[in-house]
Amino acid sequence: MDTATTETTHTHPDELPPWSWRTEHATWRILVVESDQAAAEELTHGLRHNGHAVTRVGTGCEAVRECTEVDVVLLKLELPDFDGLAVCRGIRSVSDVPVIAVTERGSELDCVLGLQAGADDYLVQPYGLRELIARIDAVMRRARSVPAAESVICRGALKVDATTRQVTVNGVEVDLTRKEFDLLYLLASHPDTVIPRKQLMQKVWDGSWSRRTVDTHVSGLRNKLGSSDWIITVRGVGFRLGHA
Repeated sequence: MDTATTETTHTHPDELPPWSWRTEHATWRILVVESDQAAAEELTHGLRHNGHAVTRVGTGCEAVRECTEVDVVLLKLELPDFDGLAVCRGIRSVSDVPVIAVTERGSELDCVLGLQAGADDYLVQPYGLRELIARIDAVMRRARSVPAAESVICRGALKVDATTRQVTVNGVEVDLTRKEFDLLYLLASHPDTVIPRKQLMQKVWDGSWSRRTVDTHVSGLRNKLGSSDWIITVRGVGFRLGHA
């Protein structure tokens, strides 16, 4: 009896168009802020094929107006009406929605400026759709995580409210970015404990950022809280909450 042999060929995923594969993940309402119509259409197609609901706008003004109606914002920093960092700050002033900054500028300084402006993640073009979706899911996991500690923490003149995500010092509200708040809340939740850098990176940034990221946010927090004494550096280990 003759036996027929069937040869099966496999196409590498990277050779497929971005909308031809689909991953298993949660679905989100995504605001795509992109002025280039062709790029926006391709990205929107890929995201919708993967089950997401997508709204697309092309200007910073529209981004600030629409950001309160979505779960996450993909913000292209190069926009025709306003600088993307200013738009990011504008979004952060009206909403705590997660923001992923998208740009062609990939230097460390550009990344730091994006994070300081309130972005939760920073993605450099060109990138793959699978990486983007993985980053969206990671950002949303962090955004949806429920704090295990008390919702309102008072340490001397410092008050941290996890429910409203508000921070006050001597009754005066302090305007923090999402990551600055998450970092401060983690430290305030363990006031007598030195928290290692690695643990901070894992809890606040899901392990996806560098040592310099932690230092930048600690520096920003100290400035906004009005004293470097609020966050104590334990050399070679990490940080703990202090008092001023």
